[in-house]
Formats: sequence, structure tokens, C-alpha cells
Amino acid sequence: MEENILNQELIANKLIEEEEEEFHHLNNPADGIKPIIKKYLGVPNHADQQENKFYFTDGDAKVEVVVITDEIIRVRLAPHGVFLEEFSYAVPKLEQKATVFALYESETEFRVSTSVVNCHIRKEDFFISFSDSQDHITSADAVPMHWEENVKFGGYYVYCTKTCHTEESFFGLGDKPTEFNLRGKRLKNWNTDAYSFAWNQDPLYRSIPFYISLNEGIAHGIFFDNTFKAHFDFGAEDPTKTSFWADGGELQYYYIHGPHMMDVVKSYHLLTGTHPMPPLWALGYHQCRWSYYPEAKVKKIANGFRENKIPCDGIYLDIDYMDGYRCFTWNRKYFPDPKKMIKELTADGFKTVVIIDPGIRVDDNYSVFKEGKEKRYFCRRCDDYFMEGHVWPGRCQFPDFTNPEVREWWGGLFDELVQLGVAGVWNDMNEPAVFGAGTFPDDVRHQYDGFRGSHRKAHNVYGMQMVRATYEGLRKLMKNKRPFTITRAGYSGVQRYSSVWTGDNVASWEHLKLGNIQCQRLSVSGISFCGTDIGGFSGEPDGELFTRWIQMGTFSPFMRAHSAGDTKEREPWSFGAPFTDINRKFIELRYRLLPYLYSTFWEHHRYGFPILRPVVMQEQEEISNHFRQDEYTYGDKILICPVLEPGQKSRKVYLPKGKWFNFWTYELVDGGQEVTVPTPLETIPIFVKAGSVIPEYPVMQYVGEKEIEEVKLNIYYSNYEVNSFLFEDYGETFAYEQDIYLEKKFVVSGKSTVLTVQQSMEGLYTPRYESYYFNVIGLPFAPSKILADGKDVPYSIDENKCVEFKFTKNFKQIEIVK
Repeated sequence: MEENILNQELIANKLIEEEEEEFHHLNNPADGIKPIIKKYLGVPNHADQQENKFYFTDGDAKVEVVVITDEIIRVRLAPHGVFLEEFSYAVPKLEQKATVFALYESETEFRVSTSVVNCHIRKEDFFISFSDSQDHITSADAVPMHWEENVKFGGYYVYCTKTCHTEESFFGLGDKPTEFNLRGKRLKNWNTDAYSFAWNQDPLYRSIPFYISLNEGIAHGIFFDNTFKAHFDFGAEDPTKTSFWADGGELQYYYIHGPHMMDVVKSYHLLTGTHPMPPLWALGYHQCRWSYYPEAKVKKIANGFRENKIPCDGIYLDIDYMDGYRCFTWNRKYFPDPKKMIKELTADGFKTVVIIDPGIRVDDNYSVFKEGKEKRYFCRRCDDYFMEGHVWPGRCQFPDFTNPEVREWWGGLFDELVQLGVAGVWNDMNEPAVFGAGTFPDDVRHQYDGFRGSHRKAHNVYGMQMVRATYEGLRKLMKNKRPFTITRAGYSGVQRYSSVWTGDNVASWEHLKLGNIQCQRLSVSGISFCGTDIGGFSGEPDGELFTRWIQMGTFSPFMRAHSAGDTKEREPWSFGAPFTDINRKFIELRYRLLPYLYSTFWEHHRYGFPILRPVVMQEQEEISNHFRQDEYTYGDKILICPVLEPGQKSRKVYLPKGKWFNFWTYELVDGGQEVTVPTPLETIPIFVKAGSVIPEYPVMQYVGEKEIEEVKLNIYYSNYEVNSFLFEDYGETFAYEQDIYLEKKFVVSGKSTVLTVQQSMEGLYTPRYESYYFNVIGLPFAPSKILADGKDVPYSIDENKCVEFKFTKNFKQIEIVK
């Protein structure tokens, strides 16, 4: 017994001696600290399930896999097993919509499956991959997710690298001024004031960390919801790898399965929301300049539109309407009675849109500054100094729009402008831009809706939260009327609050091409309500360039001409004959097509369809379409191909499969091929899909100028069935949110001896007009009679062999019989 106790004491003493030998006091304790290197996920050794959330760990790091819908799975990484609090400005509410999902385990992997998609976690090395229901791998890690400690700021740089296939293409990422297909590009997200930006300049004004991959005819999306400065490499450094990483925050991304590009975009909108319905006037033509002042100049411009009989709905006031560039004030020298001026503009059919920037002048005699200072609403540095910088008013401080109390205050500041009759607000300089410094320093603190953060975290959402405050304030103040807002900066989800434009572009043919690509890219990146500064902001366009830009702008969701103050005047009549007449013709076409454009907007708002749809979205299986960037469709019925070269007399246009009618000549053309189309200055290539029903209004000088007494229905013959839609409501209220609207469906089906058009309706709205004026195009036979709901209807045939007749708006079936 005593011997055993003695042996145990000897063993214990020996262990203590060994431990003491291992422990050394160092003169420099830092010698024992391991160098900071990238760390990779190890071997997953455990899996847990909590409802629709699945957790995998290697003993230290943890990965969360969340099933959102059958098509959407979110992946999050916590380097040491502790996730950040759940919060996102992009995804306001993460709703679980999938009902059937499960966790499976085999010798080689864990697998989380829905009815559509599988998420594989490989046991050997923690590689994560995704496959469809046929077990076809669509996305796979090239290396495990990894991270590197950020000593200076805390947190981590976070990285994800995936395999990039030889013929894989990439689309999206917002407003990048480069080729539509992003393959081979390396890009950055950091909102930047980029005056007169150039081709391939990066970054620009918006950060939209969402892209679509297309490989082997199957599309999927990656939404990297991280607001820090983020980077994307689409096979630039290594053609076999695509990567995304950020300078902080969490490695958190959503895998969004297609298989079609359209499916991916719709699912992305399910997460981040769609644009609210705009007031109908906002789809009209807008005229802007830096700046129209004094009041006499504004009225002269307004009179110029009415005298030249060129439609226009919006007129903009840039910073010179303010008193010393102080937001929410008026320069009474230039605008002695703004209420009277706005009332007179309204009477002549013009809506007034004013600019508001984030910089608030440091001036204790200025009520906005005084109140913001007293309530501590302005951003502060890490040592509690105010964030100050110079912008247009001089020395300024800046509201913290990530604070909900500040947003509420800011929204209320628009009360006087709304009382004066202002109909829309333009938020600019909100990247945020600061003269000299570029933007805020990294150490500026933000409330971040209670989740706290430095400007590294808040920079990319600052502009979005500013326009959110603007939109929410206007919506409250304008009661049941829809506000119009437009912002220069934004982040994913900004579409819930605003339209955008592509920023301070240049009057050049290169920028005309860039604008075409950027609007398509924004549309597939979730921001459909977009446009360019028609004519270019800086520089001097000639009449041809301006007219070609007007023609393209006619088929942009947002249509506005804008120019810098040091350039020549740039209204649609500024270039004289023959340009004025052509510009008028296209702006009138915009107004004729308003019911189609508005219905397309409803399809976006309600169902998540992008408004502009590139050719690759319609025929993604054709590799050659991955590189087409000129043609696009507005909605799914009208194909546009802008003229993008000076002096171009004709150009090639690719038509997707199916049959198409030349809009100008009514010629029927087979799709699935390139066709050569004449492009004299007075036209651009426009084609309408066979079987379409395109609604049309009479030309008006502004929305609401005339009571709509009759809607024209242009019906394009097809020998197969085609569905079209028409959306109608009050056009300016939120009644549509209470289902007070009318959604009409037209089904066109033609045979060799008969064309049938059927109409069905849903909704509670009743339009005031009573009848349709039918214009049937491309009928392959001479009709002997037309039956509308069983009744004979008189008709006529015009010089283009179009069949014309009238009938009630409530018809159910039309038959045109040979």
C-alpha cells in the first residue's frame, strides 16, 4: 500500500517537473505568438439540426446551412464557432418557405436536400458544393472557405473560392462599366463618386454583391450579403477559379438555384424585394440640368416643351435652388415664391423633382443643422469628434442614416417641400462623397439599427439608408400618393425605396454603349427602375448622338436627359432639324406605349421579373448569346437594338427563336438568327413578338392631360398560343396594395382560317374608358367576318393590310374568320 502511494507521488512529481520544463518565462512574450496566416476549414466531424438550420463543425470553426426555399440555401461561416447577430439591410425578413428538407449522412459526406437542390459537405476536407435534383453539380468549392484575422480592426478577412469551368459565364454585380459577361474580370464593391467614369473603371456608385453563373445551360446565383468592401474574381487570376471575399464581416452567401436565369433573378427578388409601383408620370420623360435657375429659366424650359409639342412630365431643380446649398431651403433671389411656381408648373402638367444631398452645412443659424446637432444625429469619429467634410455647402456634418431615429427625423424634414407641391426627390452625393477625401474615414461610427459598426461596415449601405429615409418620409407625408425617389448610391435591396441612374457619364458613343450594358446589368441585378443621363452629363454631344440616346432612352425604364452646367443646353429641341422631329417622335412613342411599360413594371413588382431582359436570359443554352450585349427586350414582347455607332446606316440584330414583326414595317421575320436591319437616323431596330397584344394610349403632352376614352390594342398574329397582360389601376395611389387594380390576360391563338383573342380579368379596379380600338397586324388571310362575343362587328382594312375595329373593353372572345 505504502509502496503504491510512493510510486504515485513519484509519477506526479515527474509530471510537474516536465510541465515546468515546458514552461519558460520569455524576455519578449511576442515570440510565442503564432504568425497571422489564412486559416482554412478542417475536417467536419459533427452535424446538428435545428429546424431549417444545420450546423457543421471541425471542432473550432462552425458552418451554418439554412434552407430558405426549395431553391435557396444560405451558407454562413463562424471562424471560432460564434456567429454574428442576424441582421441584413438587404434581406428585411428571412422567411422559411421550403416545407420538405432533410439531412443525410454517408461515409463521404453530409447532405442537406430540398426537392430541388442539394448542399453537399464533404467529410474529407469541408468542401461545400451544390447539385440539382438530378445530382448534377452546379457549384463547388475549389478550396475550403477560409479567413484571416484583421489585427488593425478586429474580425476577419473572409474568402470563398469556387471552381470555374471553361465555358462558364457570369452576369450581374450592378453597374459595372464593362462587358456584360463578367468572365475574366476582377471587380470591387465600394460605393464611389466616379465623375466622368471610363470603360472598365471600378468601383462606381453602387455595391450589388449578386451575380449569376451560367454553365452547361444551367444558371445559379450567388448573393454575397456582406456590406464591407468586397471583391470578386471571375477567373481573372486563375481561369479555373472564381472567388469572392470581403475586408470584414461574415462569410455569408446565398446559393440560388435556377435552372433558368429568370428563376434566379425572381428568387433574388424574393429575398431583397422589388420596386414599389411608381406613379405613372414617373415613366414619362424627365428633363434635368445642373441647374435650371432662376425661376424664369425653369418656366422657359417648361414652355419650350409645350410650344414644341414634346411630351414631358418631370422637371428637376439641382443644387442652385437652395440657399447656399443648404438642404431643405430655397434661394429666394432665384425662386421668390416656390409654391406659386410649382403650382403653375403643375397646372401645365409638370411634376417638380428637387435634389437633396446628405451634407448639412455647419451653421448654428440653420435650423436643420441646429436640430441635428442638438439631437446628436450626425456621424461621429471613433474619439467622438463629429465627422466633418467639405461638399457643396462648405463645411458639413452628415446624418447617420443607419439610425432609425435619424431616418424618422430626416423623413419629416420633407414636410415643407411636400406642402409646396414637390412630387419627387433626387438623392445625390450619398456614396457618401466628400471633396478631397473621397468619402468618410474608416473610423466613423454608425448605429446600424442597433447592431453598431464603423464606416467600413456602413459605407456601402449609407446611400441606401438615406433614400430609404427619404422614401419612407415622403410616403408618410404624401398620404396615399406614391412618391418618386431616385438615388445615386445603393446596396442590394435599394430597389425597395428608389430608382437609380448610372451616374455622371460622358457625351460619347462609348458611353452610349456603356449605358446600354449598365441598364441591362442593373436590371438582372435586381434594380430594374434604371436609366442613364441621356446625352451624357459631361462633354458635348452632337445632334446625332443625342438623338440616338433619346431612342435608347425611350426603352429605358427611367428616361431622363441631364447635363452639367458647363455644357451647352441639351433639351430635345436644342439641335434643330431634323433632330427635334425625331426626338419628338420617340418621346411620343414612349407615351403611346405607357400602358405596356406600366404593365411590365407590374410584372416586376408583383412577380419579380426584370424589366430589361438581355438575349442570354431568353436563350441561355446558346453559348454565342453569352456575349451579346446590344439587344434586349423590354418586358418579354418588344425587342430593342439601339444604334451605337455614328453614321450607321444598318446593323445586325439577333432575334431569339420564334417569330417577330418589324415594328416599323410589319414584316414577319423568323427568329433564331441574325438579321440585317436598316438604321436611318429616324429609326432604330424594334421588333414585336408574334402573338403579342401591345396596348397603346393616345399621345399626351403629360400623363393625365386627357381622359383616356379608348385604349388601342395592337394584336400581332401568331399561329401558336401567346399570352399577354395589361395592368390598370389609379396610377398614383397605393390602392393596388389593397388589390384595387385590374389584371387582364389576353390569349392570342391563330390558325390558317381563324384568329382567336380571349380576355380574362381579375381585380377590383374599373377603368373609365369603355372600348378598345383593335389593330390586327400580320393576318395571313382576308377576313370575311369578325365575331365579338358572338356578335358581328364592322371592320376596315388599312393600307398596311391591318384589320381595324372597335368593341367593348369587357369582351371575352374575338374571332376573326377567313
